[in-house]
Amino acid sequence: MPTDPAVPTDSAPTGPAVPTDPGSLSATVRSAPVRAQLDAFLDEHRRHLAACLDGLSEEEACRRLVPSRTTLLGLVKHATFVEQVWFDEAITCRSRAEIGIPATPDESFVLDDGDTVASVGRAYESVCSASRARVAGIELDDLVHGNRRGPMPLRWVYLHVLRELAQHGGHADILREQVLAGR
Repeated sequence: MPTDPAVPTDSAPTGPAVPTDPGSLSATVRSAPVRAQLDAFLDEHRRHLAACLDGLSEEEACRRLVPSRTTLLGLVKHATFVEQVWFDEAITCRSRAEIGIPATPDESFVLDDGDTVASVGRAYESVCSASRARVAGIELDDLVHGNRRGPMPLRWVYLHVLRELAQHGGHADILREQVLAGR
């Protein structure tokens, strides 16, 4: 990877903060129907966040670099929670207790002894797959009734999850860059 001449070599990261796909998603979905566009962008953000763990040790993935509970592994665990809140609770009307997820978003960042890069990654992949299956027969303007705010269109759910994943993907970029710079 070429380095920027304006950046001293000794401080340049050893690779991209988060592995990226060289292709442009926007070119492939620009003329697709809105639902296909939303699905493509949602999956792109899912992949981006999951990739923040690629090549990291367990210690690196769990390293706390900010005062909050936010770690790279915690971000992916939280994204798993987000998928379950919005694509399980909101759609199926099951409670968080029935689903087996924390009551609050803050609790979803807490790492347990059994949480590893592999286990959290598998859980996230599995939950994302379940999310895709749950929305398959629902139109964007159809109302879902399981959210605490009341009924809302699936379109709003998509937009909210996209916002969450974009925000947390940015957090992951910065944390990963810090971890890699410390190697």
